[in-house]
Amino acid sequence: MIWTPELASFLEDAPFPASKEELIDYCERIGAPMQVIENLNELQNDDDDMYESIEDIWPDYINQDDDLYYSGDDEDEDFY
Repeated sequence: MIWTPELASFLEDAPFPASKEELIDYCERIGAPMQVIENLNELQNDDDDMYESIEDIWPDYINQDDDLYYSGDDEDEDFY
């Protein structure tokens, strides 16, 4: 199972919380690439498991709401 930001982006608007089967159905309806559906099929879970967000599927996912920036507070290095 290989996730990339491009593949994971197909799950940004998914109807969370959702089961594995609901996510697969959603991806089929929106025309997500087959790799997304294959990745979802590889998830290890019980039928009762629910995913609350994309981070439950791919913990390293960086969504648009994450506040990523360089603060410039590094005193050890000078950048000119």
